Amino acid sequence: MGQHSPQKPSPTGRRRWIAIAVGTVVLVTASSAAWATLANDDSPTHTAAPAAAQGSPPTTEPATANEAARQPTLKTPAPKPPSAAYPNPAKPTEQPANPTEASAKPSQRPTRAKTEAAKPKVRVLSSGSCGASFYDEPQMTASGERFNPSAMTAAHKTLPLGSKVRVTNPNNGESVTVRINDRGPYIGGRCLDLSAAAFSAIGNTGAGVMRVKYEVLAR
Repeated sequence: MGQHSPQKPSPTGRRRWIAIAVGTVVLVTASSAAWATLANDDSPTHTAAPAAAQGSPPTTEPATANEAARQPTLKTPAPKPPSAAYPNPAKPTEQPANPTEASAKPSQRPTRAKTEAAKPKVRVLSSGSCGASFYDEPQMTASGERFNPSAMTAAHKTLPLGSKVRVTNPNNGESVTVRINDRGPYIGGRCLDLSAAAFSAIGNTGAGVMRVKYEVLAR
C-alpha cells in the first residue's frame, strides 16, 4: 500500500501535445518563408532584373574614380577675334553726336565756296575817310535823272558821274555801295551826301552826319 506506480499519460493528452508541436513548427516555417520573401524583395539583384527587362538606359555615371578620370573633357573653343568681314557686334559703330549737323556741314561748305568764287573781286581805285550826310528832297540831279531817296545813290563834288563807291561805317562795320549821280555836299569836312536809304543802311538818320570810310571801285 505504501508504493505507487507512475501514472502513464492518457492517449488524449498525448495527441494534444503532438498538435501543439506541429502547430509551432508550421508557424516557425511560415515566418521564415515570409522573412525570406521580404529579404529577396529588398535585394539589388531583385530590382536590377526588372530594370534590365524593361529596357531602361544604362547609367552614365562612372563606377569608380579611375573611370571618371578617364572620361574625355569637352573643351570650349576660344572665341575668334573680330575681322573686317565680321565685326564685333558688341561694339557699335561710332556716329557723330548730331547727324543733322554732320550732314549739313559738308553741303554748306561747297555752297559757300561757290558763292565766294562766284562773287567777282572788285579793284579799289582810291580810298579815304570823311564826313557823310544825307538828303531826301525830291529834285533833279546833276546826271539829269530825278533824285530817288530810296535808291542807293550819293553826291560827290569831283568823282565822275556813275562811279561806284563803297561806304563803310567803322562803328558797326556795316557797308553799302552807292552810285554817284549828283554833286555835293558843299559843307566843309563832308565829301559824300548819301540818299536817305543808303544812310539808314549803315547808320541812324537821327544823327544827321557820321564819319565814314569810302573806297572808289573800278567799273
